[in-house]
Amino acid sequence: MITLNAEARDVKVNPKMVRKQGKVPAVFYGKGKESTPVAVDALAFGKVYDEAGESTIISLATPKGAFDALIHDVALDPVIGNPIHIDFYVIAKDQKLQVDVPLEFVGIAPAEKLGGIVMRVMHELRIEALPAKLPQQITVDLSKLVDLESDITVGDLDLGEGVKALVPLSETVAGVTVPKEEEEAPVAPIDLSAIEVEKKGKKEEEGGEGEAAPPSAKKGAPAKEKSS
Repeated sequence: MITLNAEARDVKVNPKMVRKQGKVPAVFYGKGKESTPVAVDALAFGKVYDEAGESTIISLATPKGAFDALIHDVALDPVIGNPIHIDFYVIAKDQKLQVDVPLEFVGIAPAEKLGGIVMRVMHELRIEALPAKLPQQITVDLSKLVDLESDITVGDLDLGEGVKALVPLSETVAGVTVPKEEEEAPVAPIDLSAIEVEKKGKKEEEGGEGEAAPPSAKKGAPAKEKSS
């Protein structure tokens, strides 16, 4: 079991001062246990969190003794993403827990060779189990996707003895989709007869442009009246 050391923390000290010392403010609590403030080394916690996540039991060594606990909640700095506060939940060995366990996808789907694309629908699964039975992760074997109609449901997963899924067994974990081919717009047929008529009309217009227009008749001057 992974061990993480925690030291007592004075709540009167500003949490920012604790973080400046390379530590993360935290609390631990559980059934029948009051919330107790502690601090853990930031680098040590980072390594433990990467390995255990929030679904693996760790041993939290505190001034009040060592406790089996889960990393229950981690508050992150909104800018740089570093942990700024941690909640540890102390568990009892006979108490069933409900946790979200990450899914690990392995293998190659034969359906991909048929033109299909694997769709990972779930990335974690809500389960219930005793602390000793909690899996760190659940494996999803993609080689079961043998054709374009295949899918993997929660009921197909091997959760292990004493582990119960808290979602319907019919829920899809992974499936196969087929990309749709873009349909080309139909090309309208060319009317050659219309083109010939248009060309003929243009030739007739060009032939009439060289003829001069007839001169307009001049009006005669009015006749002079004879003097009597």
